[in-house]
Amino acid sequence: MSKKRWLIVLLYAVLCSQRLFAQTLDRRVLGINEMFRLADENSQSIQTYKTGEEAAKEALKAAKSQRLPDIGASLSFSYLGDGYLWDRDFKNGQNIPMPHFGNNFALEAQQVIYAGGAINSSITLAELGQQMAALDWQKNRQEIRFLLTGYYLDLYKLNNQLQVLQKNLDLTEQVIRNMESRCTQGTALKNDITRYELQKETLKLQLAKVQDACKIMNHQLVTTLHLPAGTEIVPDSTLLDEEVKALAENDWQMMAAQSNVGLQQAQLSVQMSEQKVKLERSELLPKIALVAGEHLDGPITIEVPVLDNNFNYWYVGVGIKYNLSSLFKNNKKVRQAKLNARRAQEEYLLAQEQIENGVQANYVNFLTSFTDLRTQEKSVELADQNYNVISNRYKNDLALLTDMLDASNMKLSADLGLVNARINLIYSYYKMKYITHTL
Repeated sequence: MSKKRWLIVLLYAVLCSQRLFAQTLDRRVLGINEMFRLADENSQSIQTYKTGEEAAKEALKAAKSQRLPDIGASLSFSYLGDGYLWDRDFKNGQNIPMPHFGNNFALEAQQVIYAGGAINSSITLAELGQQMAALDWQKNRQEIRFLLTGYYLDLYKLNNQLQVLQKNLDLTEQVIRNMESRCTQGTALKNDITRYELQKETLKLQLAKVQDACKIMNHQLVTTLHLPAGTEIVPDSTLLDEEVKALAENDWQMMAAQSNVGLQQAQLSVQMSEQKVKLERSELLPKIALVAGEHLDGPITIEVPVLDNNFNYWYVGVGIKYNLSSLFKNNKKVRQAKLNARRAQEEYLLAQEQIENGVQANYVNFLTSFTDLRTQEKSVELADQNYNVISNRYKNDLALLTDMLDASNMKLSADLGLVNARINLIYSYYKMKYITHTL
């Protein structure tokens, strides 16, 4: 009975370990669009810029609150000591009794009705700052998506390399088995098998390196997307079947002009610098405000003897304030703001030039990737034909083993080159979308 119990416990432990292993290796087929959605929800970088956008909204509310009146209230209680009174020559001094309890209450309000455009300029700057924060978020979102696309396509490329290497490894093992049968018949040398065994070990080493690279790339994707630890991401196998449209260069240029976030930010910088010019000019203009106040003071210390009474008074009026020093101080700030505005305009033109050049250069590379794909497809076709011919000739003792090895290596190189060419085409396409910020 004890042996049976130990056997049951052992079987239970094995089943639990298998279940735990299955849970830790959660395979998940993930498409690019689904990956983008997860990034928007989980990426820490995107969330940081989202918080910055919310802070900019609050800054806009704070700027608009400058239009509201300023209201202040004060209340104080004090102990007053006795006074002392002299003649003008400080003779004939006498003590003046004072009420010892003092109180003061004041309520003052001020509503700015003209500030030289400073308030409106501040609000406009805050609105532009909110737009800039939204563009920062959008730009970071595009950068994260392009980064993830690079990880994703690298993982796709590595998985395809695993399949190609495994296929060639299986083919090499089949050749070894054929050689071993021929060796027993005396039509092949043991040295030939040894050389193919060496190639087999080389393929195993390459396979192990690619598997390690897959683990690294998978971990980076899982970490960025904040997926559960142990998730194994499997790229969507239909990705290479999707049609990639080259479009015309002018179409990409128009998309970049309309959607590129960097260009929009440069244009916003021009508008912000223009508002800063207006803000500096407002310092050269007077400030006008409606004012009102209510005061309750006691005792009345301006009379001798002092009146132990409370004195209440109120007022309303118009206040005008002008900083005379701005006439010889702010003109320099205005000139500086104008130069910054001109620089922002120049930077906008420079950004247009750089984006146009970037689209043109990457479009040429994009077209080259189509040529590379067609070339690799032809190379695979020729490599397969060459391998089949050499293999048949080797079986009929019409070719050397070195010819067989060369044909096998050529086939492996062509298969890997085709996979890389397909992935590079898709990567070039997504890079064009990244440059135009249409990911």
